[in-house]
Amino acid sequence: MGPAIFKKNLLQSFISDLKIFQKVLTMANKEGEISLLTPYKMGKFDLSHRVVLAPLTRIRCLGYVPQPHMILYYSQRTSKGGFLIAEATGVSDISQMSPEMPGIWTKEQVEGWKPIVDAVHAKGGVFFCQLIHVGRVLDTGPNGKAPVSSSNKKLAYQQRSPKKLTTQEIPLVVDDFRVAARNAIEAGFDGVEIHGAHGFLIDQFLKDEINDRTDEYGGSLENRCRFALEVVDAVVKEIGGDKVGIRLSPFADYSESGDSNPETLGLYMAESLNEFKILYCHMVEPRMKSVFEKVDCLDSLVPMRKAFKGTFISAGGYGREDGNKAVAENRTDLVAYGRLFLANPDLPKRFELNAPLNKYDRSTFYTRDPVVGYTDYPFLETTI
Repeated sequence: MGPAIFKKNLLQSFISDLKIFQKVLTMANKEGEISLLTPYKMGKFDLSHRVVLAPLTRIRCLGYVPQPHMILYYSQRTSKGGFLIAEATGVSDISQMSPEMPGIWTKEQVEGWKPIVDAVHAKGGVFFCQLIHVGRVLDTGPNGKAPVSSSNKKLAYQQRSPKKLTTQEIPLVVDDFRVAARNAIEAGFDGVEIHGAHGFLIDQFLKDEINDRTDEYGGSLENRCRFALEVVDAVVKEIGGDKVGIRLSPFADYSESGDSNPETLGLYMAESLNEFKILYCHMVEPRMKSVFEKVDCLDSLVPMRKAFKGTFISAGGYGREDGNKAVAENRTDLVAYGRLFLANPDLPKRFELNAPLNKYDRSTFYTRDPVVGYTDYPFLETTI
């Protein structure tokens, strides 16, 4: 063998070994990859990671109007390319449980949200407003107005029964959601999430434990889902499906709103939502049966994840490891974090470094203090 041929063979061998090394290195990197922190394309939004700020009621408003201290709270939890969902925001004067919770049905409320949204955008975040109508969970509305629901069934602790919405009144509530969505866009939000979970008004129509109607909004599964889908339709027509998500909790039994066949309900909704081409479906894990209660459960969101054609977000008691596993196994696209994000404003960074997490203080979740338990949780650089 001549020197030229020997050099050529040696070079080819080196190149082959280099390719094998690169392949092994790539595989090693993938094995060590934190799936939660990989980029994701959600419609027109380029997300830098998959850790979502879940919508969290914090009752720091005044007269349903967002307050200036909320600017810092949301800004603290914003990262470039991060996705945040604002706390449940009322669509009408009988849609919220307390004046310390925000609304978006008046001009003053819209103006109150604007600097908060601007602060999130200034740091490169994507910000959606969650729209809510609590229905019968409200005891008494302004000026003694009665709460409304799919039924006149009251909760066990309540003294008065809610007003059962008539078929003539239901379109008016649908329109409240439509106008609220338009107002959210005016406030600068990138989109809205319709709250269809946790025993609030939309859930009160979806679930057969409470919905005892005999008209077109009750009885069959299709009828019980009609109101929810009418709200989705109205909001999509107002602002576009690419700016709309919905939150559902088919397996949960919040506020005495359970269902006899939750998997069928969740699957029907997931399939039906495809018609409207909405951006995402945000579902609560079956293990979260009630508020703060995580139980062992064989049920799964996987059938709904497979049925829905848009982005799928899972929520419900996730930590770093099981959230990462859910994304890695393609059981969800994004994971929403509530209590952990509340107590760790830099949660994505802590997940990246596998750093210790601040412990949340449940006693300050729903106080009115604008600092304590709200904006005073330390960042990583102040704790190490």
